[in-house]
Amino acid sequence: MTVLTMATKQSLKTTFEVDKVIQPIFTGGSVALDNGARILATTLGEKAVLTELSTGKNLVEIEGDGEPISTLTITPSASHLILCSRSLTMRIYSLKVSPEFDSVEATLVRTSKPHATPVVVLAVDKTSTLAATGAADGAIKIWDIVGGYVTHTVSGPSVLVSALHFFEIAAGHEGEQKPKKGSKKGANGASNGQQVSHFRLAFGLQDGKMRIFDLHQRTTTAVYSDPKKRREAHESNVQTIDYSPEHDALLSGSRDQTMALWLWKEGAWRGSPMLRHESVEAGGFLNSGSIMWSAGSSGLVRLWDTATRREITAKQETKAESESIVASAALPHKNLILCAQADHTLALYRTPSDGTAQSDIQMHPFRRISGTHDEILDLAYLLPDQSILALATNSEDIRLVSVAETQPQSEDGAAYFGHDVALLKGHEDIVMSLDVDWSGHWIASGAKDNTARLWRADAANGKYECYAVFTGHVESVGAVALPKVIPPEDSDAYKNPLQHPPAFMITGSQDRFVQRRDMPRKAQQAGIPSSSLRRLAHEKDINALDVSPNGRLFASASQDKTVKIWDVERLEVQGILKGHKRGVWTVRFAPLNMPAVQGESGGPSVSGKGVILTGSGDKTIKLWNLSDYTCLRTFEGHSHNVLKVAWLKISDDETRQRRVQFASAGADSLVKIWDANTGETECTLDNHEDRLWTLAVHPRTNSVVSAGSDSKVTFWKDTTRETQAAATSAALKLVEQEQALENYMHAGAFRDAIVLALQLNHPGRLLNLFTNVVTTNTPEAGSLSGLKAVDAVLADLSDEQLFLLLLRLRDWNTNARTAPVAQRILGVLVRSYPAHKFSNLSVKGAKGQKSLKEVLNALKVYTERHYKRMEELVDESYLVEYTLQEMDSLAPGVDGTSLMIEDDAEMVDAR
Repeated sequence: MTVLTMATKQSLKTTFEVDKVIQPIFTGGSVALDNGARILATTLGEKAVLTELSTGKNLVEIEGDGEPISTLTITPSASHLILCSRSLTMRIYSLKVSPEFDSVEATLVRTSKPHATPVVVLAVDKTSTLAATGAADGAIKIWDIVGGYVTHTVSGPSVLVSALHFFEIAAGHEGEQKPKKGSKKGANGASNGQQVSHFRLAFGLQDGKMRIFDLHQRTTTAVYSDPKKRREAHESNVQTIDYSPEHDALLSGSRDQTMALWLWKEGAWRGSPMLRHESVEAGGFLNSGSIMWSAGSSGLVRLWDTATRREITAKQETKAESESIVASAALPHKNLILCAQADHTLALYRTPSDGTAQSDIQMHPFRRISGTHDEILDLAYLLPDQSILALATNSEDIRLVSVAETQPQSEDGAAYFGHDVALLKGHEDIVMSLDVDWSGHWIASGAKDNTARLWRADAANGKYECYAVFTGHVESVGAVALPKVIPPEDSDAYKNPLQHPPAFMITGSQDRFVQRRDMPRKAQQAGIPSSSLRRLAHEKDINALDVSPNGRLFASASQDKTVKIWDVERLEVQGILKGHKRGVWTVRFAPLNMPAVQGESGGPSVSGKGVILTGSGDKTIKLWNLSDYTCLRTFEGHSHNVLKVAWLKISDDETRQRRVQFASAGADSLVKIWDANTGETECTLDNHEDRLWTLAVHPRTNSVVSAGSDSKVTFWKDTTRETQAAATSAALKLVEQEQALENYMHAGAFRDAIVLALQLNHPGRLLNLFTNVVTTNTPEAGSLSGLKAVDAVLADLSDEQLFLLLLRLRDWNTNARTAPVAQRILGVLVRSYPAHKFSNLSVKGAKGQKSLKEVLNALKVYTERHYKRMEELVDESYLVEYTLQEMDSLAPGVDGTSLMIEDDAEMVDAR
C-alpha cells in the first residue's frame, strides 16, 4: 500500500471579508408601510428596497428597469408590491415573507404599461385587492391586483393627478345618484335590487380640483368649497386626502398652504379651507377622526382638533429647508406616522392614543432613519468601546450611528446595528474632517464655514454637545487633529475623561495656515477669536493633519506635494518630506511600540517610532524615516489618488510574526492591505462603487471600515486566522482523502474509489480505474462495464457527480487512445439513465447550464466521428478480404493448379 505525505503547514495569507454594510435605502420619492408596520418600502433610484422597520434589516432589493421609480406602494396585507417607473411600466410583485421574517421573496407576477405618461401616484384599498394609478396626463385607472386587469377607467381633465385615496363611505348619503336601470354589477359592489356598494375613490389634481368616484355607479362627484359658484377645493396641487368613517368627513391638504375638512351635508360635500402658512404635503385623521394631522414645508408635524379645527400641538420653530417633509406613510391604528424629509431622512412620530384632543402636545420624532448618508467625507470611532461611528456626510451635521455588536433593548425597536443615535448640529456648512482623542469622548470637526469645533460625547446620559467653537481661519477648515496621549492610569484625566478635554487641537485650512488651539477649561459656544499659535504652513491647501503618538510632533499634508513635520510647542518646522509628484491627501504617524521596519534599499531597520506614512494623488504611498526625513519605501498599486491610510493593529499571534501592516483607500474605490516590510499588497478589498474618501481601523478587532462617495459604509472583518485554520484543515483532509483513494484502489473497492476520485477531481486516476475495469481478462457475466459493482456505482450518481463524469468523458472521448474506454463508460451511463436525465441535470447558474449543453454536444460530435471511423474501417475490411480471396484463387496449388474456393458459405462464416 502506498502512503502519501505532504506538508500541511500553509503559508500565511492576510484576508478580510465583508462583515456588515450600512447602505442607503432611500434617495427620495415614495415611501410605504404595510398594515403591521413591519415592512418599509422605499425607492432607491431605479431600485425598490424592502426593510424591516423594527430592526433595519434589508429584506430584499428589487432591481429596476433602467429608469427611476416614479412611485411605489405596498398592499396593507404585505401580499404585493407595486412599482411604476419613468419607463411607463408598472410591475406587480408577489411577496412571500419567510417564517423567521429575515427575508422576503419578491416574485414578478405582472408587467404592464398602464398609461401613456408616467404614473405619479398610487393607492391601494384596505382589502389589498384594488390598486389605482394616476398619471401625469390626468388619466386614472383602477386595477384588480391579482387578476392584473382594469376594472374602472376614470375620465377627467388632462391635469396631473397628485393624490388618490380609496375609502368606504357611511351609509345614508342622501342626494347621491341611484343605480341606473339595467346597470351591471360594479367592482366590490352589488347588482340591481341588492345593497349598493359604498366604495369610493377620491382624487386630487394639480390645479386644485378634488373629485369622488363611485366604483359601483361609475360616476364622479365634484367637491367644491362653494357649490353655488363651483369654486374648487384648492388653488394648487392637492397632495393628501383622507377619510374618517366616524365623522363621515374628508380631509384634504394642498400646496396652496391650506388644509380643508369636508362634511357630507344636503347631498354634497361641504367645507372650507383652513388657512395655514406652509405648503401641506401630508395629512390625515387620527384617533377615530377626533384629531387631524398635517406636515409640509416647515418640517413640523402638527395636530388639530377636528371638532374645533384648533391646533393642539405646542408651538415649534420652523425647521431648516433640508428637513421639510415631502412624503409620508401613516398607520393611525398603530399610532405611527412616518415622514420623509427633503434630506432623505425618515422620521418616525408617535401620535396620541387616548382618543381625546389635548393641548400643547409635543411632536418630536422618536427615531430617525438615514435614507442615505450621501457622500461620506470622513469617519471616526467614538467612545472607549468604539460602539458609535461618527460620519461627516457632505452636510453641516455630523451623524452618529450605532455599530455595537450587542444592541441594548429598546421599546420602539430603534436599537440595531447602523441606527441613528444623534446629530451633532452647529456647523453652518459641510463638515470636511473629523478626529477623536484617546478616550473616544471628544470629537474635533472642521468645516467649510471656516470654523472648527470640539464636541463631547456622553453616551451614558444621551448627551452629545458642542464644547468649544474655534474661529480664525478665513477659508474652509479641511483638517483637524487631536492628541492621543493616554494619561497615567492613576490620574483623574484617565478615570474621568469626560471632564478633561484634550490639551489642544491642531487645525489646517485652505488658507494655508496651521493653528494650535489651546482648550478652554469650561465649555463655551462662542467662537474664540485667536489661537495659541498660527503659522503659514504651505503654498496650497492643507489636506490632512496628524499628531504623533507622544503628542510632541504633528504633520501637515498639503496640495503643494509636501508634508511638513512640526514641533507642537513652538509650532516650528522640524523637517520636510519631499518626493510625491502630486498633492498629498493623507498622513499618519506610526503607533507606539511598532516593530522595526525594513527599508527598500535593504539598509538598517527603522524603529516604529520614527516612521510616517503618506498617500498622494500620484497614486503612491510612501514610508518615511523621521530621523533623516528620507523615503524608506514606495508602495504602488492603486490606479487613482490615495486618499486615506491607516495602520493596522500589531497582532500578538505568533503565527503572524508581528507583521507590520497598514490599509489604504483610494479614488479607485478599492481598499488595499499592505505589508510595510515587503512593499507587497497582501489583499485588495472591493465592495464600493465610487471613490473612497476615508477609512478607519478598529483598535481591538483590527477590522477595517471604509466609506466614500457611494454612501455605503463597509465593515471588513480580519479573517486571517480563520483562513489559515481552514487552509490547514483542508490540506490535512486532502492528504487523508488521497491516501484513502490509494487504499480503495489497492483493495479493489471500486464504488468508493470512483466516488472519491470524482470528488477529488483526479481524472488520471479515474481513467486508470475505468481502463482496468473495461480491459479486465475476466469480465463478469451480464456486466455493462466489466464489473457489476462499477455498473451499480455509475447507475447511482448524483447530478453533480454525473456532470463531473461527463466532463471527464468529453475529454477522454477526444483522444483516439482513450476513446474506447470513454465510449464504454458512456454506454453504461446511457443504459442506466433515461434520456431526459442528461438534459435536465441540476447544474447551478446560467453558466452551468451553458456548460452542460456544450459537454453533451461535444460528446455527440466525437461519438459520431468514432462511429463514422468504425464504419469506414468495416468497409475497408471488405476490400481487403476481397483482395485476399482473389489472390488465393490465383496462387498455384501443390499440383500446379489454382486453389479454388469451393464453399462460399464457409468463406462468409469465416468473415
